[in-house]
Amino acid sequence: MSRVFVIIPARYASRRLPGKPLLEIDGRPMIHHVWERAVLALSTDAVAVATDDLRVARVVESFGGRAILTPSSCASGGDRVAAAMKVLMSEGERIDVIVNVQGDEPLLEPEAVLQVSSLVSPIAEGGLAPMATLARDLEQEEAEISSVVKVVCDLKGYALYFSRSPIGFDRGSEDRVLARAHVGLYAYTPSFLERLANLRPTPLEMAEQLEQLRILEHGLPIAVGHTGWRAISVDTPEDLERVRALAC
Repeated sequence: MSRVFVIIPARYASRRLPGKPLLEIDGRPMIHHVWERAVLALSTDAVAVATDDLRVARVVESFGGRAILTPSSCASGGDRVAAAMKVLMSEGERIDVIVNVQGDEPLLEPEAVLQVSSLVSPIAEGGLAPMATLARDLEQEEAEISSVVKVVCDLKGYALYFSRSPIGFDRGSEDRVLARAHVGLYAYTPSFLERLANLRPTPLEMAEQLEQLRILEHGLPIAVGHTGWRAISVDTPEDLERVRALAC
């Protein structure tokens, strides 16, 4: 049976919400909520928080979680997860699949963690790939919203492209939505994640500010599973208040 491990990247210096992992939701820091939801999917000993800040690490340890300090120079959440994975494996952890759960997903659906990890295989065959993510149905009114990332896939379920702009235009019907909304949950084999950490940034990635485009621009596969979970990431003060209302 595959050993699945969740790593939660949690950077302290958010531009729009400084100290974001420690902002309170229903009386507890956000990172506690994310960790707790991940533990519901797996177990306490299969979840760790990767952070660049001692304040976050101390809070995680105070509620019984495992914190791994990673370099502040990590350019993305994926890079931070890769750095933490190396630490874990150097300590003797057996890991077959890594799931990257963003540290600003306090309403994480535990079932989604299991779903995305089940799509990962070391060899891309039968609809499986060494990296996977999820997508949900896209509402018509979301097509023009740049904060909602869109994805289109090939007939086997592999991602063709991700974009903040509308994609999959249907010339025969203006009301038909062909893209789906990307849900930013990722799973990888350790060897594939290590490979990704060594890839250089790419033009489309930098233009759209979407790190998953780096994988596609290097010609590597991403399997995309369908989910009904509607993720609510906390990126702005408005998002924070919305999640606080839902969490109470």
